[in-house]
Amino acid sequence: MTDKVVLIVLDSVGVGELPDAHLYNDEGSNTLGNIAKEIKDFELKNLYEMGIGNISGTGLKQNPDCTASYGRLSEISAGKDTTTGHWEISGLILEKPLPTFPNGFPKHIMDEFERLIGTKTLGNEVASGTEIIQRLGDEHVRTGYPIIYTSADSGFQIAAHEEVIPLERLYEICNIARAMLTGEYAVGRVIARPFVGACGKYTRTSNRKDISLNPIGRTFLDIIKDNGKNVMAVGKIEDIFCGQGITEAIHTHGNMDGVDKTIEYMKTNKQGLIFTNLVDFDMLYGHRNDVKGYADALLEFDNRLPEIIENLNDNDVLILTADHGCDPTTPSTDHSREYIPVLVYGKQIKKGADLGTRKGFCDIGATILDLLELPIEINGKSFKSEII
Repeated sequence: MTDKVVLIVLDSVGVGELPDAHLYNDEGSNTLGNIAKEIKDFELKNLYEMGIGNISGTGLKQNPDCTASYGRLSEISAGKDTTTGHWEISGLILEKPLPTFPNGFPKHIMDEFERLIGTKTLGNEVASGTEIIQRLGDEHVRTGYPIIYTSADSGFQIAAHEEVIPLERLYEICNIARAMLTGEYAVGRVIARPFVGACGKYTRTSNRKDISLNPIGRTFLDIIKDNGKNVMAVGKIEDIFCGQGITEAIHTHGNMDGVDKTIEYMKTNKQGLIFTNLVDFDMLYGHRNDVKGYADALLEFDNRLPEIIENLNDNDVLILTADHGCDPTTPSTDHSREYIPVLVYGKQIKKGADLGTRKGFCDIGATILDLLELPIEINGKSFKSEII
């Protein structure tokens, strides 16, 4: 029996375009593979040992003696955003994509939001978060009006200077937006985007807060929790699931802090699930088309893998995966519709078992329930029998 599973989502580390990528204007996207093509002598030594290059489509060097089971998963749900990807991993499938607003939010929505928060707003457009604070930051500082923007993903983002709108107030107006955005306007996430600095040198801080929709059903987290086991959330996992099915959580300041907090939870030897999201790949590099930064972040994580593995007990299992793509080599700065990788490692796990291409991220959630010997009462098909 497995004592605990450590599930780490390398946010946006996709491994190649899905067959329907053309419907999302994502032809040619391959986050990991295209980075490897652009960066000279790019080598993820520890992920190579596990078998990352054996996954179809990565374009990385294959390892005939890899130490993990490996494969890739296609997405069933419509969409390519964080909420959709994580929810599908957990066993929830969205038949309709969460709403997006390529022309900004309708006037009646913005009028109502401004009435509720008692102030006018700036922006209300599709924009890069780093670009819009440089462009509208001075006016925001002068007027005190929050900056509203969105992207190709389903989100309502609110940017504010921490010295103009204090964090507590920014989070408050985000909650107001979340309560207001329902029905056909029920975006996947309302996101607080605080920043600091002065004219021309505004920078976002790590005090981001995501307020997601409540999950549309019961997830593998609920099943684990309801059966008396621990669900320990690291990073923005608590936000993505609105705390549902989680027994304890900690937020993080960057990927390496996320690794540190994951290892701290591992050392407690609590049974159940540690569920970690490492967001820097996506937030700092994918959306900014920073190929070198993305590659360096992958190398930084790769260097920490031995430490993670050293803290696995004999009956523990480590699963590495992603939630979508965000290819920094393409003109788009948005998420990309891609396969996600899966690497499964542990003393009880077969070395070199090829899981091939599986239909549905939810197979991960089903497998985790199966490993923990809990009922698989979610979408998904367990691959436990193929890896044990």
